[in-house]
Amino acid sequence: MEKEVGIMEAANNLLEKALARMNLEENIKRQLRKAEKVLTVSIPVKMDNGEVKVFTGFRVQYNTARGPAKGGVRYHPQVTFDEVKALAALMTWKCAVVGLPYGGAKGGIICNPKELSEGELERLSRRYIYEISPLIGPYKDIPAPDVYTNSQIMGWYIDTYNMLTGEASFPCITGKPIDLWGSEGRTEATANGVVQTIILSLDYLNILPEKATVVIQGFGNAGSYVAKFLHERGLSVIGVSDSKGGVFNAKGLDPVALYHHKQEAGTVSDFSRNGTEPISNGDLLQLECDVLVPAALEEAINKDNASNIKAKIIAEAANGPTTPEADEILSKNGVFIIPDILANAGGVIVSYFEWVQNLNGYFWSEEKVNLRLKDRMQKAFREVLTIAQKEEIDNRTAAYICAVGKVAQAMKYRGIWP
Repeated sequence: MEKEVGIMEAANNLLEKALARMNLEENIKRQLRKAEKVLTVSIPVKMDNGEVKVFTGFRVQYNTARGPAKGGVRYHPQVTFDEVKALAALMTWKCAVVGLPYGGAKGGIICNPKELSEGELERLSRRYIYEISPLIGPYKDIPAPDVYTNSQIMGWYIDTYNMLTGEASFPCITGKPIDLWGSEGRTEATANGVVQTIILSLDYLNILPEKATVVIQGFGNAGSYVAKFLHERGLSVIGVSDSKGGVFNAKGLDPVALYHHKQEAGTVSDFSRNGTEPISNGDLLQLECDVLVPAALEEAINKDNASNIKAKIIAEAANGPTTPEADEILSKNGVFIIPDILANAGGVIVSYFEWVQNLNGYFWSEEKVNLRLKDRMQKAFREVLTIAQKEEIDNRTAAYICAVGKVAQAMKYRGIWP
């Protein structure tokens, strides 16, 4: 079987596809293809049994022409340098497409957090921030949560940074607990953004929400809230899965009951109320539905399953869930794709709101946060759709043209130092 392109090559291909349609100077193009700063660190951690293990971590700042770098840190056994670099590029375009005054960054540690005690996890987190501390700060690079990191880990990050600097600086990390000046609405932000783009897409395609069916792959933070919010808006969630399998019910599932079941059982796969049937992750993606939401990890939709996908809309709640080969197949089949750099930008938008609130020492209500999130998502969606219609291109290429154009313009105005 022919191997599909990797995540870094896919990110480069998307950039080149946009650049081919843009009238940019070659000097700008050369800079856009390169990451500004890359850092690999060794992280020695004393384990509970007294043994010292050495983990490997990364931090990549891709482009900071529009502002300080912004991006999460993921803890996962399969983290690679190429993945982190590709995701830093993705963050650059994501921040630009929704108009944030940020560049893009990403971090990662090769580890399995499920195998670490709380003490080991804390020591790993604190030492990682110490190792990357020369790169980060409220006006330099602002880390945040990502895969298998959370608000507690951000609490350790902020304390470590403040101990190192002797400051009481809270804007240097986002995704913090509310009691450490995190933002209201941050937990649900990614899902809220995804839902906004889905509602706008349904309207564009003249599909009534109360008649629409939804399938969601991935039932973590983003997936579970997307299910809940769409259900509240009258859409019927007919299929849901997590890493252990999924469930299907043509009459609709109750996302709240599913959430409580997963909290107790650790999975949705054995949920069996009201005629619900088990379904594999592979079969779930191929269900007939109006909206498919891939909310798990990368490359869930690929050349082997893309031709069997029957959804009218794909809203990418995960980063990079669709391979380039699958993208071509879906576009030919007329599937309306809401690309990841637009669909899941709600998280970084509210991280930006948290940063702004921290800098000013003044905090907003959840209602104000959600209204401002809605406004930014709607504006970005319409901007991308306008480019797609004008250029007669797919939404992903349109989103990249929108984002890359904003970054390139900032680079042009700034020029080259010295």
